[in-house]
Amino acid sequence: MSEIRFFNEDIIYIIRNKAAVRKWIGNAIVKEGFRLKELNYIYCSDAHLHKMNEHYLHHHTYTDIITFDLSKNKKEVEGEIYISTDRVRENAVLFKVSLRDELHRVMIHGVLHLCGYKDKTARDVKRMRNKEDYYLSLRSIL
Repeated sequence: MSEIRFFNEDIIYIIRNKAAVRKWIGNAIVKEGFRLKELNYIYCSDAHLHKMNEHYLHHHTYTDIITFDLSKNKKEVEGEIYISTDRVRENAVLFKVSLRDELHRVMIHGVLHLCGYKDKTARDVKRMRNKEDYYLSLRSIL
């Protein structure tokens, strides 16, 4: 059974048009040559994600997303994507984009990590941004 689910950790955040978002994310996974097994999005606060960042990654900074790859098969996507809605809101203002667009960018960013994309070098970041832009352009009305 393949599924995309949405959860809240220490906040309440409502995803609109869940069916359309699931379809968009699922189609991106297939276009990347993978099969969706299970994907959980967990929305949380800056404080919660900061604690996770320190505990699991030993980073002492705030971040908008942490992705955990739980796949046992290299061609399947199975994972958890934690998203700080505080950070997404702040970044939407900073980058002068809508909250929805910034949230969707972060959501697809996590999926791309699960599909093997990295963002540690300038070249990797450019490739990731191009992919994000591509998949954002494929959204139906969400």
